[in-house]
Amino acid sequence: MTQLSSKKLEFNLAQEAVEHFFEKGWTDGLPIIPPTPERVQAMLDYVKAQPSDIVGTIPERNRFITAEKVAINAVMAGCLPAYMPVVMAAMEAVLDPKFGVHGPTASTGGASILLIVNGPIIHQIGLNTGKNLMGGAHRANATIGRAIGLIMKNAGGSSQFDQTTIGHPGKISFCIGEADVPEWDPLHVERGFNRSDSTVTAFASEGPHQINNHVAHTPEGILMSIADIMTNLATFHMQRSTQCALVLCPEHVATLLEHGWDKARVKDFLFEHARRRKSEFYPFGLRLEPLAEEKDEWATAFPSPDDTLLITGGGPAGRFSSFIPGWGSVSQSVAVTKQVRLSGFT
Repeated sequence: MTQLSSKKLEFNLAQEAVEHFFEKGWTDGLPIIPPTPERVQAMLDYVKAQPSDIVGTIPERNRFITAEKVAINAVMAGCLPAYMPVVMAAMEAVLDPKFGVHGPTASTGGASILLIVNGPIIHQIGLNTGKNLMGGAHRANATIGRAIGLIMKNAGGSSQFDQTTIGHPGKISFCIGEADVPEWDPLHVERGFNRSDSTVTAFASEGPHQINNHVAHTPEGILMSIADIMTNLATFHMQRSTQCALVLCPEHVATLLEHGWDKARVKDFLFEHARRRKSEFYPFGLRLEPLAEEKDEWATAFPSPDDTLLITGGGPAGRFSSFIPGWGSVSQSVAVTKQVRLSGFT
């Protein structure tokens, strides 16, 4: 067994350990699995990582995130060792400079870290892509998402830096898998990976906004209702033109496929229709008054069609999709995708 460097604590009962972690503020408000050396080592062994391996850094906080710290918090979250490759890939994405993790995890805006998993790993670990997609009840989704939150809290310093005004439950756990639709390229293929690859995409997000459209049975009808919810003037993304995520349910996808629409056409349509006149912001005090020549210019909900992370998922019944706004402008944070490496970390 490789020597672990973290401080050792001893308790007579597991419940004593759980209560101690509560008292120290090392939990997310829920009970944890005590991270015994054997459990932590099993996590490290699964990804062939040394405890001292550096997964990434947070320069603004002078934090170095090691494989040992990742493993400890993954155990605490309730992960199985088989989930560890996904957790490691997720942390690599979160700690990528393009993600800019300090901003969304310190902001008063209350962003969470949404994880979108793609590829064969979904079936290998039993990650949910279907019914009750964001509602819990699946160990892989709940514990992988929770692990990232605990890592950021305990190793990343979020317990010190997080200034969230309100937040949302995704700050505890927010991890979903994309359902396979053979006619469409999944997210990771759109982002340059092979369909046979397994990946995790990290995205700084607000909470999900449900889209209820049981009436429209044309692509335009469905997508216009989505464009409408995307352009709420009081939302952060509309004021900053951020990236966003869109989860289309199977019934909405079926209508789009029936009419021959692919993902690119969907994203192009939304980019053209999810916009508001700049003059509309001024009466609400949401922006400075535009110059006279700017008043009729359009403000788009996102910078380009490809700034919509379009994925498929959810249960087979019900015409409910979900819009997930992003945090900050694209100069502050963008989604990052990393490959899940099953053959080892180093």
